[in-house]
Amino acid sequence: MFSLSPVAEQEGPIARAVHPRGAEVVERGHAAVVEGTFVLRRNRFAADVVVGGAPALAHVPNTGRMRELLVPGAPVWLRPAPAGSARRTAFDLIAIHHRGIWVGLDSRVTPGVVVEAWRRGLLPGLSGYERVRREVRFGESRLDLLFEGAQGQAYVEAKSVNLVVDGIALFPDAPTPRGVRHLGELVRAVREGDRAAAAFVIQRNDAAALAPFEAADPAFADALRRAAEAGVDLYAICCTVGPGGLSPVRTVPVRTSGIGLPAAVAP
Repeated sequence: MFSLSPVAEQEGPIARAVHPRGAEVVERGHAAVVEGTFVLRRNRFAADVVVGGAPALAHVPNTGRMRELLVPGAPVWLRPAPAGSARRTAFDLIAIHHRGIWVGLDSRVTPGVVVEAWRRGLLPGLSGYERVRREVRFGESRLDLLFEGAQGQAYVEAKSVNLVVDGIALFPDAPTPRGVRHLGELVRAVREGDRAAAAFVIQRNDAAALAPFEAADPAFADALRRAAEAGVDLYAICCTVGPGGLSPVRTVPVRTSGIGLPAAVAP
């Protein structure tokens, strides 16, 4: 299990308690997840929620649009801000209930999920590496992970995915010039003799495959095809989502060709 917070939490029995403000809390070890209700997204980084019957402001740790997920009235899981924090937001918005399942929202946890998937043997192309480093400079970018071992090194960039349509996970849901640049750096790494991979962490467990959301960002779709042709490995990792965190459970195929999309999710 990988914590829904960027800081891994201690494992322990789940217990339910009552938050001082009346909100129901799900606890695992020293971590606590508060249950609330989504109201509206103010901007890229802040959302109004209701916790224990009282309005509150939550940080949105994901710059994607997520329009199909952030529906007023939807149940959410929130992590309280650290005690004594001077921030304006009282919580982090970490998951939302959508069409019968919980969907993780925190894009900050994706590198750790990739590492956990590697440890569980879900990424066979990386199985021979012995150690991993975070936030490694390459070219004009910082890539999320660098795996090292006797056979050399492998650069990996992790991306968070929340949107699934008709069983197909789609990325991105908004233009991402940064994502295009990262794919270019991975291609460069392969050309220089290293291994490289793009790992898409699907923060839900209802996808059968992943494809680029060409309607949202045709430049990224083109870059993904070029990366695959250049030898960049592509992984898509499905996760279960619970109050204790994300758990990578399986991989699904990555399609590089565009697919038709319902008008309801057009960007």
